[in-house]
Amino acid sequence: MSTAPVFFWQDTETAGRGARVRLDGAEGRHAALVRRLAAGERVDLASGAGVVAECVVAVAHKDWLELDVRDVVRTPAPTPRITVVQALPKGDRGETAVETMTEIGVDAVVPWAAARSIVQWKGERGEKALNKWRATAREAAKQSRRAWWPTVTAPHSTAEVVKLLEQADQALVLHEDAQTPLAGLEVAHAGSVVLVIGPEGSITPPELAAFEAAGARAYKMGPTVLRTSTAGTAAATVVLAKSGRWG
Repeated sequence: MSTAPVFFWQDTETAGRGARVRLDGAEGRHAALVRRLAAGERVDLASGAGVVAECVVAVAHKDWLELDVRDVVRTPAPTPRITVVQALPKGDRGETAVETMTEIGVDAVVPWAAARSIVQWKGERGEKALNKWRATAREAAKQSRRAWWPTVTAPHSTAEVVKLLEQADQALVLHEDAQTPLAGLEVAHAGSVVLVIGPEGSITPPELAAFEAAGARAYKMGPTVLRTSTAGTAAATVVLAKSGRWG
């Protein structure tokens, strides 16, 4: 049996077993026109905040569906909360990073305008890029069937990243010159973990000094140097595995 497709529905919190609900708007049109879902097929409606309504299509219209709710599943927020501060990469590599980090379970992505980032988000271009990251996270969350969808914040300056690190229960910076391997990391099993990923040109010495003064510790992945668009996913995989979130 194929896996039920997932759609965002903001009223999932109030859905009850046995209710009949309508999926319309952009999500309803996609379900009806693109996915061509028909009566009797399974559909999941997700709030993105831990609630999933498991439904069956009752009526399929050309641009909306009526669904019968069979069950409502509520999943507690995962802990520790994993945030990745991602330096802005060039091209579409940022979207690739957001997509893969969402798939593995990262809870928040923070775009960071690092000193050596080639790309800088300004004005309309910045808004467009941020919206692309958020749309990518949303679609990846659906595809990976996450109950809790990640947030993509507004771009942060280095000073704002420092504040995030100061507030974290555990603060990490990935750096190629670090002496401590990330593989040996003992990860907190509760609270918040913030991981900083630098740009292609690396984190500058003043940035690293500011992060370490805020309580962060520098780690290295291994003998090779990863692109910024893959480093976050690789490092977050280690953190998630060692945090107990993967069992």
